[in-house]
Amino acid sequence: MGMKYTKVASDAFEKLTLNAGIICRTFVPDTGVVTDIIAATTGGLTFAENPTYTDFGEDVDNVPANTKQMLRITAYDPVISGTQLTLDAATIAELIGGADVGTASAAGVTKISPRAVLEEADFKDLWFIVDYSDVNTGTTAGFVAIHIMNSLNRTGFQLQTGKNAKGQSTFEYHGHYDITDEDQTPPFEVYIKKGTE
Repeated sequence: MGMKYTKVASDAFEKLTLNAGIICRTFVPDTGVVTDIIAATTGGLTFAENPTYTDFGEDVDNVPANTKQMLRITAYDPVISGTQLTLDAATIAELIGGADVGTASAAGVTKISPRAVLEEADFKDLWFIVDYSDVNTGTTAGFVAIHIMNSLNRTGFQLQTGKNAKGQSTFEYHGHYDITDEDQTPPFEVYIKKGTE
């Protein structure tokens, strides 16, 4: 007879995320179509929503700290981070943050020039998509997709090399609010779909 609490829910294996996932620029949740995969990665990817909480009852007489009715989420700082192995001119410019990609010379050399001022085009949407559920192949595969809006890599361009090793560039793409959005929509959203046979 098994131990009472040494168990797992019967549907647990239908609710697992699997493998490292991908980062890309565009994804259509209704169709599952992915385009513009940014880079090959190593070591997996990480998402964190990083909410900031404010206790509005903190300085109110006779209101205990951490009273649920007084707690507010005042901001989110969503981040997708990881390490990428592949580089090209466009991804180096994105890792720099604010940069311009020049035209390749006759010899095929491209110059990427950093800027001190960020432009609207430097902020791009980013998707982190990972396989989900026990059906994860074909056109009806399950997924968890995290979409951060107005993303910008905030760690700058880094390149670590090593003997007999692949070069690695770490990244930390943060989502950003848009001042033109009067609703101050949090700059991330999550989609989930259970795979079907």
